[in-house]
Amino acid sequence: MREDTGHGSDTIAQTISSKYPEDGINVHTFARYIRKKGWVRPSIVDESMHRNNLNPSDNWKLSWVKDKVTGTSTLVVNPDYKHTESVDYEQIRTEMISEMKKLSPKVDKYKRKKNKDSHCLVLDIADLHIGKLATKDGSNDNYNVDIAIDRAIKGSIQLIDKSEPYNIDKIFFIIGNDVLHIDNAKTRTTTSGTPQDTDGMWYDNFKIARGVYCHIISMLSTIADVEVIHCPSNHDYMTGFMLADAVHCYFHNNKNITFNVDNNHRKYTRYGKNMLMFSHGDGCKIDQIPYLSAHESSQIWYETKYRYGYLHHIHHKDYFKFRSGKDYIGMTVEYLRSPSGTDRWHADNGYTGAKVALEAFIHHPENGQVCRLTHNF
Repeated sequence: MREDTGHGSDTIAQTISSKYPEDGINVHTFARYIRKKGWVRPSIVDESMHRNNLNPSDNWKLSWVKDKVTGTSTLVVNPDYKHTESVDYEQIRTEMISEMKKLSPKVDKYKRKKNKDSHCLVLDIADLHIGKLATKDGSNDNYNVDIAIDRAIKGSIQLIDKSEPYNIDKIFFIIGNDVLHIDNAKTRTTTSGTPQDTDGMWYDNFKIARGVYCHIISMLSTIADVEVIHCPSNHDYMTGFMLADAVHCYFHNNKNITFNVDNNHRKYTRYGKNMLMFSHGDGCKIDQIPYLSAHESSQIWYETKYRYGYLHHIHHKDYFKFRSGKDYIGMTVEYLRSPSGTDRWHADNGYTGAKVALEAFIHHPENGQVCRLTHNF
């Protein structure tokens, strides 16, 4: 069949299986058997894989095969890939909710004094990367789990203190944004499979991150009502969502805290005449954000005068101003600084020198953003 048509093992197995249905042939297993026995001629991709020492039995999932001999570059899916573990995340979530319901403290609505000339505080710990490891010998910087915890908590306290003169009546606390450094336990890689230098065990880091968030949120809730907003991110797309859900479960009995922790990439909220948009910043291009904001949250866009987009991901400061029309004030979009250190990969590639800091922003309900707060490390 291969001699006549050029078909590969998958097509051959499928054809034979459909021709003899009574035999109950498993197509995937039979195709793998055909390849193992060498009953088909190697394709161009097979030969390229051989020249690149890429063996399907090594249990890789995807690979770009670049071949100088043929001048081709091909994305190859390994049909023999076996998932090393199967996790029922719905079951984990159910068990976690059950556990949190036993532990979650019940907190009634606080009676707060009405502030004159009130403001909101946006506290955003961007790209904390709990579990990242950096050493002086490898990247000329030190960073580990203990440093991450210290910077998150102490930095938040410093920013809260700096916001005190502004009569805060609402707090937006932004979580996610690569709070955890890896998403794959066995391979110690990001969600997409990029290897990382790591500190600590993934399950310990998950619990540490949960503790850090719960501590800060509890502290913030004594000042004003808190809206917690989760931004999905590229280092911990899956575990970051589970972490946000775990924190939500813990505070589900607290009437002073609300949550927006679904997995939508861009989140929108409002404070007076302020539109606030939050996203990790690894998705759409920055010049698309004003148009997406006007489309995805048209009611808030229509009802507000000042519009701000807060992005993360690149670990340094950058901001842009847009106009939605010639005579209209548009939207300010900016990237936030990160409190995390420089790891070996970033140092090797020259991504160094950015200010390491935690940032917060003060918004007036009628006058927009009126203050920027920074705590440098």
